[in-house]
Amino acid sequence: MSDTANGLTKGKKVVSTVCASHCGGSCLLKVHVKDGVIIRIETDDGEEPQLRACWRGRAYRQRVYAKDRVLYPMKRIGERGEGKFERISWDEALNTVAEQLKQVRDTYGPEAVVLMMVTGDVHFLHQRGPLIKALSLSGGFTPVWGITSFHQGLSASLCNYGTIHTANTRNDLVNSRLIIMWGWDPAKTIMGANTSWYVARSREAGCRIISVDPQYTNSAATFAEQWIPIRPGTDCAMLLAMAYVMINEKLYDKNFINTYTTGFDKFENYVTGKEDGIPKTPSWAEEITGAPASSIEKLAKMYATIKPAALMAGISPGRTAYGEQYHRAAITLAAMAGNVGVHGGDAAGRAWESCFPGYPYKMGFIEATFAGPGFAPNPAEKPAHEKVAAYFGKKVPFLASGIHCSKLADAILKGKAGGYPVDYKMIYIAYSNYVTQWPDLNKVVKALKALEFVAVQEQFMTPTAKFADILLPVNTYMERNDFTVGVGEAFVGRINQVIEPLGESKSGLQIAIELAKYLGIDKLVDKDEQEMVDEYAQGNMVPDLEKFKKEATYKIKLSEPYVVFKDQIKDPANNPFPTPSGKIEIYSQELAEMNIPGFPPIPKYIETWESRKDPLARKYPLQMINTHFRRRSLSQFDSIPWLRELEYQPVLISSEDARARNIADGEMVRVFNDRGEMVIRARVTERIIPGVVDVPHGAWYDPDKKGVDRGGCANMLTSDELSPSGGFAYNTVLVQVEKISDHGRAQIRTV
Repeated sequence: MSDTANGLTKGKKVVSTVCASHCGGSCLLKVHVKDGVIIRIETDDGEEPQLRACWRGRAYRQRVYAKDRVLYPMKRIGERGEGKFERISWDEALNTVAEQLKQVRDTYGPEAVVLMMVTGDVHFLHQRGPLIKALSLSGGFTPVWGITSFHQGLSASLCNYGTIHTANTRNDLVNSRLIIMWGWDPAKTIMGANTSWYVARSREAGCRIISVDPQYTNSAATFAEQWIPIRPGTDCAMLLAMAYVMINEKLYDKNFINTYTTGFDKFENYVTGKEDGIPKTPSWAEEITGAPASSIEKLAKMYATIKPAALMAGISPGRTAYGEQYHRAAITLAAMAGNVGVHGGDAAGRAWESCFPGYPYKMGFIEATFAGPGFAPNPAEKPAHEKVAAYFGKKVPFLASGIHCSKLADAILKGKAGGYPVDYKMIYIAYSNYVTQWPDLNKVVKALKALEFVAVQEQFMTPTAKFADILLPVNTYMERNDFTVGVGEAFVGRINQVIEPLGESKSGLQIAIELAKYLGIDKLVDKDEQEMVDEYAQGNMVPDLEKFKKEATYKIKLSEPYVVFKDQIKDPANNPFPTPSGKIEIYSQELAEMNIPGFPPIPKYIETWESRKDPLARKYPLQMINTHFRRRSLSQFDSIPWLRELEYQPVLISSEDARARNIADGEMVRVFNDRGEMVIRARVTERIIPGVVDVPHGAWYDPDKKGVDRGGCANMLTSDELSPSGGFAYNTVLVQVEKISDHGRAQIRTV
C-alpha cells in the first residue's frame, strides 16, 4: 500500500495514535498533520476515563523533527565515541553488519556475538522478537538478561505469589480508605494513565494518604497528609517494624494468614526476635531508617485498622542492594492486613505496570515482544552459570541464559580469563541507550572500545550511537503502525502511522527483515505490518478493527474494577495461588533449598553495601539515589528543547548538606566517587533528607577531555554489583559533593 494511498502526504487531518514512550502511560495523542508534516499534538478530550498525555507526549513533534535524529545509515570515520560518521547506503550498512556477524561466528563461535537489547518503546510488533529470530536463524548469539526497572520486584512477586501479575486496575483506588505511597511518585513518573487522577479522587472521597520516601515528592506535596522520610536501602527495616507492631498488639488478620498464607510462624519468630534475639521494634527501625519510631508505630496501626488500605510499594526502593527483601516484606504486610484480593486493597507486589498492568490481557507483552512474529530457538543459547538465574529462568524464561546485562562490560573486558564462558568480540545494540542507562559507565565505555565491531540501531545521536561502527537509523512510532496495551486502565491501543518515515529511517521490523536477507534468510515473517497489528487486536477481543484504527484505543468494559487474586481469596479451594503450596508463600521452601546468599526464605533486613555505616562513607558520606525525571522517559527526550526549558538537570542536596559545603542554590558542583566524576548544578532544597542526594536518572553521558561527565549522567557513579536475584542496585551508591571554585566555573557546560 502506497503512502499516498494512505493519505499521509496530502491535505490536513488529525490522526489518533497512542504514545509508547516507556513512561508508563500509553496515553492518547491527537496529531494534527498538514501535507505530511506534524504541526500540533493534542490529547484525549472525550468521555471519561480520558487518557491524557503528559509533557513528553505533547512535545513529541519536537522529537520527530529533532536536529539530532539519525536519518541515514552511517559508518564511523573517527575514534569510537567521537561521534564522527559518514553517510552510506543501506546496502553497505547491512552487508557490513552481516559480514561481521559471519566473520566473528566463524572465527570465535556464535557465542562471541552479544545482542544487547532491552525494550525501548512499549509496543508489540517493532520490538525484540524479529531481530532475535533473524540472529537465531542465522547462527545464534549470546543474549543478555536482567530487568533494570523492576528486577527485585519481579523476583519477590514470583517468590510470594508465583506470578508477576500483581496489580489492580487503578480505578480501584477510589475504594481505598488509606493509601501508603511507598517510594511511589505517580505525579512525576505517571505509573499508568490516570493514576494521579484516581489518587486525587480517592483523597476527595476522604481517603487518607501517607508518603514514605527520602524526598518530599510532587505526589507527597499534592496528595499526602504526612511525609515520613526514610534513608535509602532501609525500607525493609521499617516494614518489619510495622509487622512487629501488628503482631505485638494482635492487630493482624489471623484468619487471612491461616487461610491464605504459609510460613508466617517463621516470619513471626524473626520479627519478634525469637530467631536472633533482636526484636524488630520501631525503635530498632528508627536507628536504621531515620524514621521516627512514633511515626512507624502510628502508620502500622493505621494500616492494620483502616480497611481497606492500599500499600503502593513503588519499585524505586527495590532498586537497591537486597531490594528483594523490601518487596517481600511489603507483600507480607499486605497479607497481614488482609488487603490482598479485596476492593480498595493492593497486593503490594511490584512488577512493572506498563507491561504487566492490573487487567490480564489475553495476549501478554512477553509473548508478543520476546517471541515476536514467529519464533526460532537460539542455537548458541546456554544456561546461565548463576544458580539464581537458573531459578528465576524457570519462571520467566527470558531470564534463563546469557550474560547479565549489568555484568556485560565486565565480561567483555575479562572474557574467559575472568571466568566468563567466552571472549566476546562483537555487540549488536538495539532499543537500548547502553552508554547512559547501565551502571559503572566508565567500565562500559572501556568495554565498547575493546570490541572488534559495534552495530547500533538508534533514532538519535545518543551517547551509545557515538560508539557505533555501523549506525542504523530507526524511525519513531509516529512513522509506523503497532499495538500496545493500557497501563492501569483496561484498554488496548493502536499506534497509527501518522507521517512517512523521515530520511531513510526504517522500523525495527523492517531492519530485521532486511538484515535477515543478507544473512541468507529469505522470509523472516509471513504477514505484513497491518495484518500483525490486526491479529494482536483480535487476540485482545477488539470487536471493530476499523473503529479501533480510527480511535486508536479500545476501552475494555468492566463491571467493576479488576482486583488481582480476588478469585483466590473468594474460593481458595478451586483457585490456588500459582505457588508450590498454592498459598502466598511468606516462607519459600524453594528459596530455602536454593540457599542463595543474601536471599533468605523469609523477608529479612540486610544492610546494603555502600550504606551510611559502610567504612567507605568516611570518604564518600552522601547516599545517592537517581529518581526518574519528569522531562524524560528513562533516557528518552533528554535532548528535546521544549522539555529542557522546563527543568534543568540538577543534583538535589539538602540545605544542611549544602551549608556544610558552602554550596548555594544553582552553583556548579562536583559529584564523585571512585568510579567516576561529574560536574552538575546544585539544587538546594528542603525536600530531600540530609545525607542523601539525588541525581535524576537518564541524563545523557557527555564527557570532557578528562573523562569528567558534564551531562549529569548518574551512572558515572553507580556500581555494577548485583542484588542476589540479579537485580540492579541503582540506588545503593556513596558519593561526595564539592563546590567548584570560581576559577573553574567559566569552563563548565550546563544541562
